Amino acid sequence: MKLNWSSIQATAVRLKPGEDLKLGLSRLASENQLQAASVFSAVGSLSQVALRFANCRETTVVEGKHEIIGLSGTLSKNGVHLHMSVANTQGQMLGGHVMEGSVIFTTLEVVIAEMKDLVFTREHCSISAFNELVVAPRGKDA
Repeated sequence: MKLNWSSIQATAVRLKPGEDLKLGLSRLASENQLQAASVFSAVGSLSQVALRFANCRETTVVEGKHEIIGLSGTLSKNGVHLHMSVANTQGQMLGGHVMEGSVIFTTLEVVIAEMKDLVFTREHCSISAFNELVVAPRGKDA
């Protein structure tokens, strides 16, 4: 496996109360024409959590206040792939694939690192049967 190294440029943004976490980060990637980025750090809270658990097809929606314990994933104008862990008011944890419907309660402060020399796309993988990440060097025109 050949590694594609890249310089990194970082930025920080805040999503506000009532915004959808996944839609907000997807919009940010699209509007800023991000080619290859990753969530570097994230803190915040949700009033509603929408996750797809491992090996499940359906989305699980949980109402109530939750702290974001971890958020990671890849971002590009070609799509986002995010996983998140959250804790409720009793400290019980949930985690899984972020789906539309995770609603910001007070804030989402997120640091995004863009790899300036790479491009992320998604292509169907015959092994997993999902659209999976493809990493390529960025062309001079991108």
